[in-house]
Amino acid sequence: MGIQDIVEGKKQWRAHTARVKALPPDYRIVYQEMQRYLFKVGPVSLPEGPLLPGIVDFFEEGVAEGKGVLELIGTDVAAFCDGLVEGSATCADVYQESLRREPGAAGT
Repeated sequence: MGIQDIVEGKKQWRAHTARVKALPPDYRIVYQEMQRYLFKVGPVSLPEGPLLPGIVDFFEEGVAEGKGVLELIGTDVAAFCDGLVEGSATCADVYQESLRREPGAAGT
């Protein structure tokens, strides 16, 4: 990864956070909770993948339609996030697999 890639990544992230800040407060709060949850259990490809920008797109459409954030995702934010990453390799999956491959690990 060159310096140009780093600079471009920062520009994209700043543009993304500006879009999040433009959301109404209730959407912003839910997005931040989703982001926190996804960074803990989300897919390995989360940082460079389309998931977070896709959530912002989805939220912007909800705002344009005049819907509340809970109308879009329901009351269980974690369950909604789990549905988004279902079938994707998560950081937890990678960690569990590394434990299985270590010599002397339980079950080997």
